[in-house]
Formats: sequence, structure tokens, C-alpha cells
Amino acid sequence: MIRACSLRTTIASAALLTMAPTLSGCAHSGNPDSYSAVKSSSAPLFEQSVDKIKQDLEARMKTGVPVPVPIDAGGGYTHEQHKQNAKTIYEAGMLYELTSDERYRELATSILRDYSALYPELGLHPQRKEQTPGKLFWQSLNEAVWLVYAIQGYEAIRADLDTGTRAEIESGVIRPMADFLSEGQPQTFDRIHNHGTWAAAAVGMTGYVLEEDTWVNQALLGLDQSGDAGFLRQLDELFSPDGYYAEGPYYQRYALMPFVLFAQAIQENDPERDIFRYRDGVLLKAAYATVQQSYAGRFFPINDAIREKGLNTVELKYALAIVYDLTGDSSLLDVVSMQDSVVPTHEGEALARDLSLGLTTPFPFKSSLLRDGSNGDQGALAILRAGDARGAAVVFKPTSQGLGHGHFDRLGFLYYDDGHEVVADYGAARFLNVEPKNGGRYLPENETWAKQTIAHNTLVVDQESQFGGDWETGQNYAPHVIAYETVNGIQLTAAELDTAYEGVSLQRLLALVPQPDGGQYIVDIVRARSDTQHTYDLPVHFKGQLIETGFKLDHATSQLTPFGTANGYQHLWQKAVSQPLTTLSDLSWLIEDQFYTLSFAASTPTTAFLTELGANDPNNNLRREQALVLRSKADSIDFFSVYERHGRYDNDEEVTVFPGSSVENIYQTSDNGVSVYMVTTKTGDNIVFAFAEDTSAELKHVIDIDGISVEWTGPVYAYIQSST
Repeated sequence: MIRACSLRTTIASAALLTMAPTLSGCAHSGNPDSYSAVKSSSAPLFEQSVDKIKQDLEARMKTGVPVPVPIDAGGGYTHEQHKQNAKTIYEAGMLYELTSDERYRELATSILRDYSALYPELGLHPQRKEQTPGKLFWQSLNEAVWLVYAIQGYEAIRADLDTGTRAEIESGVIRPMADFLSEGQPQTFDRIHNHGTWAAAAVGMTGYVLEEDTWVNQALLGLDQSGDAGFLRQLDELFSPDGYYAEGPYYQRYALMPFVLFAQAIQENDPERDIFRYRDGVLLKAAYATVQQSYAGRFFPINDAIREKGLNTVELKYALAIVYDLTGDSSLLDVVSMQDSVVPTHEGEALARDLSLGLTTPFPFKSSLLRDGSNGDQGALAILRAGDARGAAVVFKPTSQGLGHGHFDRLGFLYYDDGHEVVADYGAARFLNVEPKNGGRYLPENETWAKQTIAHNTLVVDQESQFGGDWETGQNYAPHVIAYETVNGIQLTAAELDTAYEGVSLQRLLALVPQPDGGQYIVDIVRARSDTQHTYDLPVHFKGQLIETGFKLDHATSQLTPFGTANGYQHLWQKAVSQPLTTLSDLSWLIEDQFYTLSFAASTPTTAFLTELGANDPNNNLRREQALVLRSKADSIDFFSVYERHGRYDNDEEVTVFPGSSVENIYQTSDNGVSVYMVTTKTGDNIVFAFAEDTSAELKHVIDIDGISVEWTGPVYAYIQSST
């Protein structure tokens, strides 16, 4: 049954709306007072957003909206014009609902009629992707995005169009495109992937508007309507029980928009499905998980991620508007306050109104363990946080591979502090929609550098990438999270993986340890166990300006040579090298007004290298970034590191305070099958970690540490021994 306003609902289910304010009903194009109500709604952010759209549409109405024959790939003129046209159809429809100004209806109608004349004449795009070609666009993904926007705009004006115009638009572009995206693209439509999500949403939303039950059922259940594919299967497989998306936060925010928009249409048209409570409310969890996977407004750049993407993306704006409508959670207003606009819907109006009324409460950025895999058994993304939203944060990645967009970085880590990246991930090698850079597509260096293990902060064995650089092999194996807990005031997490390299077991423990002055130590223990000798490299991709090293380096002053020949090493210049280090060493750098020091040691002699990205990069596709690489040859090894922030650098007052590291010593011992790692600070405090070789959760341990008997159950234990 198709209802009025069939794609959007502002009536939340009672089960979800425990905190929601009273919201306006479904908008209708025939309400002459609707825009005046908006103007008096005390929602300035909404008014600003609508006024900006009005200005843009006025300009397009004056100049005309071209509908060119498709020629260009991503980033080219025709590609960008068709993208903009879909948004123009959508925005004109939304403003018609809000204002009843017929000019907006006429604008959307005119563009759609132009497409109804063009689309039937198109074959596959001249720059098409081999596997997923489109007609308007080089890949069918963009075609699905176009239809998601356009069908919403069309629905807003459809009731006020004459029968002939409806037939012209629907037979010329809407129906043929829905057919093309479904029956014409079965390999994409039935794919469990974000491309499949967009296609299902486009076809399903079109089905609701045009009252085509077959399209709706195919979108929900797959082309054969068996349930082996389609929207519901994607909800089952692409999200974990905690709302973590298999490909990581960059693609999670991208896929979130079709998920929530189609779910909203399902809720309106088939409320008995109770779609927002499907799988224990996994879509709502996904929206919150997307926000949690950010720091200082930017998403964690893991896997194929454009590093600049963050909470201000349009996809999240739609998601937050819909989720707020369903839940009334005032902490979401805190996230909206970080955005520069809201969507031009009544849900967006409610967000902006409540934001202006001062109903905001802080969003709870918190330590989280987001399980991976549809059943939550494929590892997890662990986030440790201290303090407020700009406080210290550690991201630990014992996740699944992440499908084809995944990187070979299991057990990798990121470190944030004071609103900045301190130890960073490269993200993707791509200039999105910049046509001169490979047509805006992923660059060759995404494969040769960005995905490789050396490009991440995780252990590399024998200068090879995990799983031999084969993502399909990697997809078959997941790390095992062996700890995520707070022990004696120390937040810690640990995981292990024994399938990334044949004959080598990898383990890592990361911890946030509170300092007496209110700061945090970041403690990092990386272990490899093998019966044969290997070369182990531990890269640290640090941000900022190198200040000093506590060890001597021989610098390349006349000629640079690549650090290796393959697996990403060929893109690193070797800039400096140390002699083998056998005692505590350190390296310090400056980020804006804060100093950071990494203190480190290893169980075997270790050589330190300073590297810079940019070798074998004739097209200047790579950023010039630096790294410290610690290298050792052994059968088994333990790397023990401590990060800390200290001092300050005041440009205005020309004051520098550089006390250096507060770590006096770090060392390792063992007892009864347990390795003990101890950090001694200059105040005499000892920070102690016990990490068992046998990581069984049920195993009890009793060991002696400096004459003190310590007893616990499980693989890890930690405590602080104060000097006072």
C-alpha cells in the first residue's frame, strides 16, 4: 500500500521515540503556509540551509540547467553536471514542498523531461568500468545515487503533474533507470557491498513511489526475491551487532545514506516490518558507531579512506536527521553543531530548531569495542579514549580484512591527542573526482603503497605485506581480541593473529595509562613468535616536526636510495640509519604547541631508520610523509614503546618548555610463562604489564614481580606501583 509522502516519515515509532520532541507531520506540496512556518520556527541553521539552496536554485534557473551527453569519467564536466542535476531535482522538489512556489516544480520537471529525452538514447558510458558500467556515469554506482536523489525530488512534485507529463518522465527515465539498475545490473544489484546498497535503495524507493511491488520486493530480498541478496541481507551481513561496517568508517558514512533513506521509506510504507528495530536496531547502532569512529570531526582514515572526510558529510546529515526524529537523543545535536548545514526536510528543521533552543547535550565520545563481522566474531575495532572529545585516543585495528577496500594492517594502531593526529594512517591514495589524477579514481599507488603493511603502524615480517597482499585470502581470517578492559585504572586492549604470515604469531597490547599530572602514557607492546629467523620492521608514521633523537643517526646527505624494492618499501626514501640499539632510546617531535616523545626498547638489537615517502613516484601522487622504522632480525621479538605528551611551545610569548621524556627506564623480564614489561618514571612510579604467552581466557597465573606475588586470570594484567 503506497501512502502519501511515501519516502519520508516524521512519525516515530513509540518504541523508539522515548525522548523525541513533538515533530511536524509529513509535508505536502499544497500547504501554502509551510515556508512561513519554517521562517518562524526559530531554526536559524535550517533557515540558512534553505536560503542557501534557494540562492543556488535561483542562479540555475537564470542560467539554465544543461543535461549533456555523457562523456567524462569521475571528476570530468559531464560527470559532475549530472551529479549536480540530481541534487537540483531533489532540492527543487524539497523547496516546492516547503514553499509551494511553482517555479521549483517547473525547474524539477524541466530537468526530468530533458533526461526522459536523453536517457533512452544512451548506451553504456564511453568511459565505463568493465564490471559495473553505467549510462549517465562511468559506473552504475553513480547512476544509483542519481536515482536516490531524483526519485525523492520527483515524488515531491508528482501529485501536481498532469498525467501526460508523469508518463513522459516515468517512461523516459525513471522506469528505464530502475530496470537498468536491477535486471540490467544483476552482478551489482545482488552484491553484498555498498554499490548493492545504493542500487537496492534506488530501485526500492522508486518502487514505492510508482507503486511497483516487484521492485520493492526485489530491493528487499534480491532479484529472485529469495532473501539471498537485497537490502535485508545487506543489513544482516554488512553490519556487525554493534553497528560496525565491514569496510570501515569512510564507507560506512557513504553507505549510511541509502540505508537510512530506504529504511525511512520502508517504515512509512511497510510499518509492520519495524525496520529500525531490525537486528536489534542495527541501523541506529550504525549511525552512532559512525560518529564514534571519528576524532576532532574527522573519521578514522582506516582502509580506503579519504582523510578529509568527517562528520560534516552530507550522508551523515541525512542519517542524523532521521535518527534524531526517531529517538530524540539530544546528544546528536552536539554532532549537528559541528556541521555547517542541515538537510532541507522537516527532520532537518526539527534538528535545527532544537539546536537553537539549547537542548544540546554532549555527545558521549567514549572508549568502545565495535565488534566486526555479521555475528560479531571477526575481530573488532577498539577505541580507547581519555578526557573530553579532544583528549588522548588510541585506535586499535584487529578487524577483518574489510573486503576489497581493506588494507593489510591488522593489529595496526593510531594515536590522537589534543585535537591532532600524532601517529597516523595514510588512508587511500586517491584524489577523489580530480580528473587529472587518474580520472578521480584510486591511483596505482593505492595498491603499491597505501594498502601495503609498511604504510601502517603495524609489524611487517620479511618486508612483505600481510596475507601476501591478497585481500581475498585475508578475508578468510580475523584476529582474536583477547582483552578489552580497565584494570586498576588502566584502559587496555590486546589481540593476536597467527595467519598473516606463515609460521609467525603476532600479538599486540595497547594501553592508556593515567599520569599523575592528568596526562596519559600510551603503552604499546608488540610481540612476534616464530621458530625461524625473520626480519621484523615496526613502522611509526608520526606527524609533526622531528625535534631530536636520543641516539646517533647517519644521515644521507648527498644521495637518497629507496628503502626496498617492493611491497611499499620502494616508495620510501631511506634518509637516516642508526647503529644497532640495545638500550632505552627515544625520539621527540613537535605538533603545533605540544611536544611528544616516543621511548622504546626491544628484546633484541634494533636498528632505527628515518624514512620519507616519495620514492618511485614520478607523477607526484603521494604525500611527503615521514616515519620511524625499527628493524630487528630474530626468530621472536618484543617491541616495548611508550608515547607521552609534554612541555609546550609558545610562539606568541617565545616561551619553550621541553622537559623531555618522564620515562626513566623500560625493561622486560619473564616468570612462569609470562612476560613482564615495566615502565619506571622519573618520579619512581612503576607501570607494570603482565602478558602471558598462553593467552587462554580461563588460565590462572601467579608470578613474582620484584618480590610481590601477583595473581590474575586471563592473558593480561596491569597495575601502577606508586613510589609514594
